[in-house]
Amino acid sequence: MRVRDLLWRAVRERPRHLVRLLGWSFAEAAPSFASGQAIAHALDDGFAAGRPLTGLAWLVVLAAAWLAAALGARQVLLAIAGIVEPFRDELLRRVVEGTLHRAAASGLRTDSAAVARMNRQVELARDSLGAVIAVVRSFLFSVVGVLLGVMTLMGSVLPLVLLPLVAGLALFLMSLPAMARAQREAILAEERTAASLAAMVDGLRDVTACGAEDRVAAGVGRDVERQARATGALARLTAVRTVSLAVGGWLPILMVLAATPALVRQGATAGIILGTLTYVAQSLTPALGSLVQGVGVNGVRLVTALQRIMSTSERLAAAVAAGVCVPKGMLLRLRGVTFAYGPGADPVIRDLGLAVRDGDHLAVVGPSGIGKSTVAALVAGLLRPDAGRILIGGVPIEELDRAAMCRARVLIPQEAYVFRGTLGDNLTYLAGGRSRADLDKAVDAVGLTDLVRRLGGYEAEVDPSELSSGERQLVALTRAYLSPARLVLLDEATCHLDPAAEARAEEAFAARDGTLIVIAHRLTSALRARRVLVMDGTRALVGTHEEMVAASGLYRDLMGRWEAPVGADT
Repeated sequence: MRVRDLLWRAVRERPRHLVRLLGWSFAEAAPSFASGQAIAHALDDGFAAGRPLTGLAWLVVLAAAWLAAALGARQVLLAIAGIVEPFRDELLRRVVEGTLHRAAASGLRTDSAAVARMNRQVELARDSLGAVIAVVRSFLFSVVGVLLGVMTLMGSVLPLVLLPLVAGLALFLMSLPAMARAQREAILAEERTAASLAAMVDGLRDVTACGAEDRVAAGVGRDVERQARATGALARLTAVRTVSLAVGGWLPILMVLAATPALVRQGATAGIILGTLTYVAQSLTPALGSLVQGVGVNGVRLVTALQRIMSTSERLAAAVAAGVCVPKGMLLRLRGVTFAYGPGADPVIRDLGLAVRDGDHLAVVGPSGIGKSTVAALVAGLLRPDAGRILIGGVPIEELDRAAMCRARVLIPQEAYVFRGTLGDNLTYLAGGRSRADLDKAVDAVGLTDLVRRLGGYEAEVDPSELSSGERQLVALTRAYLSPARLVLLDEATCHLDPAAEARAEEAFAARDGTLIVIAHRLTSALRARRVLVMDGTRALVGTHEEMVAASGLYRDLMGRWEAPVGADT
């Protein structure tokens, strides 16, 4: 369903509230017609003619019109609420159903934070729709009242008001598509920057642990630059909006004043001139200003929010209906992923496609600097691809907040992070509530038993500086083993362990329920894996060890150089 159809249905399906809105709008717009008439007659027929009571009577008429407008304004708000509140309920239903479909399809728990974020979009759409209805209705009724009033006072004055109004309105409408695109881009850029900053702040510990400060800073910097460019473009187009308001709202006043001598010769009185100026300054100009602001800002926000809500809900509904929301057993998918460190840099990753099933064990191999760690950072969400998509459980990672990402994946970098505190706190901070038996099982599986015994148990205080690099890696590995994440990323996370300890840790994760991706430090990791991803800078191949030996010259070369010293020693 298109946005236009959705908005039309929201209005059309509430005929009672629509009729009520139109009826009370006449009362609210009473001053638009009465103001100029009352001022003109109060001056010409009352005070200027020496009849002050008549002048006061016309002012009383104007006051009554404003009283009617005040009563009408309240009823108008209630009528608008009767239209937008059911509209809000419909959008919220779409959001909740879409989130439940996504949770059911991906196997992840329902993301209440995602519902809260989309609910903010729903509230934004509701408020924006109410504002657009209010300003468009007010503009139409005000313009009709002003034009009828001016024509009633003196028909020859009407072109002085109507022609600038039409010109200003035409200028605004012609600039509206460009303004809408600029406003939408500014909104999206602002939200991208806010999301990047929030992710950076929330993940400072992980960023520091992974040594990804420069990469994350570069990503946030690119978002800030995009927002600055979008804001600058919007500011330039805002000048057009100001010009349209000046032409349609203020030029009529200048034209009436300039034409006053000619109008007087045609029989215009001081009351007619003052009444016309009252119409323009009090009703027409504010109504046009509200329309320009309301449609130019709230209208764009409304369309942007609806496009997000509808695209998400319809995409998920269609996928679930077709039974293909997530390929069965598929946990991770990369589609055409490209990434470069900077706008002018050559891509480190180019058009990478990869599918990893739940329960798979994948080793990533390739020369140093080829982009293996970059792949891990992209999958972990620490970096954002320049092109392509990354999905975990069928859900784009940009749609997963930090809590959902922590439940979905865990990354252990080469320099493992251990903080001051108890050993138990270090082991369980990704998975609170674990029992002593769970800790014992994980410690035994990964190979941390000797360290636990040496430190004095789980309640012992840990000083990271007193641990070796290998011991810190064992603590981090056990922490990852205990986490609820089904996807474990080991980015050379066993490089400080001896081969036997490395083999034990990798075998523990391979036997753990979930998926393991190892950025290989030693090629023995590739021999233990079910599949191998070979990165050689121009292409990426994936398959079993035997398939890669047959298909990849680089893999054969790496294996040959690695095996040769072993053969020489033996």
